[in-house]
Amino acid sequence: MMRHDPIKILVVDDEEGILDVTEGYFQRKGYEVYTAGNGIEALKILKRVKIGCVFTDINMPQMDGLELAEKIREIESTLPVVVMTGYPSLENSIQTLKNGVVDYLIKPVNLEQMELTLKRILRERELFIENLILKEEVERQERLKLLNHELMERIEEVNTLNRVMEDFSSMDSSYGIFNKVVDLGIEELNAEKVFFHIYSDQDKSLVQVASSDCGIENETVRFLFGKDLSKAANKFILDVLSTDHNPCLISGSGKNKRLDDVISSLMIVPLKIRDKIFGVASAFSFSEKKQFNEKDVYYMNFITQKAASAIENIALYENIYDNLFATLYAFVTALEVRDLYTRKHSTRVAKYAHMIAEVMKCTEEELDIINFAGSLHDIGKIGIRDDILLKPGQLTEDEYEKIKEHPAIGADIISKLGLWDREMVIIRHHHERFDGKGYPDGIKGDEIPKLSRILCVADSFDAMASDRAYRKKMDTSKVIDIIKMNSGTQFDPEVVKAFLEVADHELVDDF
Repeated sequence: MMRHDPIKILVVDDEEGILDVTEGYFQRKGYEVYTAGNGIEALKILKRVKIGCVFTDINMPQMDGLELAEKIREIESTLPVVVMTGYPSLENSIQTLKNGVVDYLIKPVNLEQMELTLKRILRERELFIENLILKEEVERQERLKLLNHELMERIEEVNTLNRVMEDFSSMDSSYGIFNKVVDLGIEELNAEKVFFHIYSDQDKSLVQVASSDCGIENETVRFLFGKDLSKAANKFILDVLSTDHNPCLISGSGKNKRLDDVISSLMIVPLKIRDKIFGVASAFSFSEKKQFNEKDVYYMNFITQKAASAIENIALYENIYDNLFATLYAFVTALEVRDLYTRKHSTRVAKYAHMIAEVMKCTEEELDIINFAGSLHDIGKIGIRDDILLKPGQLTEDEYEKIKEHPAIGADIISKLGLWDREMVIIRHHHERFDGKGYPDGIKGDEIPKLSRILCVADSFDAMASDRAYRKKMDTSKVIDIIKMNSGTQFDPEVVKAFLEVADHELVDDF
């Protein structure tokens, strides 16, 4: 049996970690791997070893990747060179045309993708050499023309990805990122309607934060969707997310005739932060002329990945707290607008909790946390249906159980951002009771975070001292008596003591 020598590849990069990982992977696959830290070292290896393919970074000391590619072309014009870079640009893309580069990979490079590229290039090289030897000049020219066309397509793809990265690099607010996702869906995918929704894993719900369309005139489409997803589309997307957290493409779901009659093609792409679904982009086409394909899915997935990176990058700066807080508080404001009786409730609770915390000599950090948690303590109610949340009469047992889910839902929303872990805990436990009979976890006494115990008193005071859909507000003096009466059972006695001190020394109007 004839023995074939292993294929020799050369990997050139100034990052030793990349060289080590790549060398180990391809050696396990049976390749003979050589590595170099720059172009000068690579040329020395090429003089003594018959290399089959070269992978090179662009930005390297002494001799960069493009100069190396030019040198290789002068030495061996048929030796394939693949450029790898984390910063694709139009200038670099065009330069590759002059240097004999056969493909262009964007860092971080997936090793399996790298191997597939290698196999394809080696096959193409064999065919190319065969054509040079066996076929007529016209056939060779056609092959070169095809390769040039493929490279031009790659350049256009790189330019599209580069535009996306530039768009997100200039974003300085989370709302701007959400809007950019939907706008890019219209511009780059030629979608007719694109939504971006925040996703709550706790109650499996979608909350719209951005949408865009291409000026749809179809009456049926407008009737079904309006400003947000129809109930059928909402349910369908949630069903998909329940079984698949990867991007997916659907042409006629077959599950909902009303949707199938209108939607020609549908794309669902989750946006993940730290491996958790934070939101989901959904793109719709209503025309048979436009069917999304795998390339469209690739683009939208790239867009959502860059959006997630942009959100995390903003977190490196202090204004992430202001931007994301403003986004979340906008949800609370929208929630309170639904119910005239609870308008400004969260603002007042944050104020009262801050006053109590000051009396209890909390630290500046704790005061900041209580302000945040107080303002957003009811954000989880955005996941409670209006017919329960706004019910004017007494709730049934099942309805009350639904209402009791809002602290956990709120904590789940905050946890997705990975920025406010302590605040998330405070929000989760602001309905726990000192005697352990509260919810959602039934913890008691000092097991309940101190700031949650403070928030509980402030929240209870404002709830009783404000008008509600099912009753008129109580007199302040009566509310204070009720809080005194429940000291040691529902409320922490130390917190009640601080509350009473504030009530004695502050104006009633401020309280």
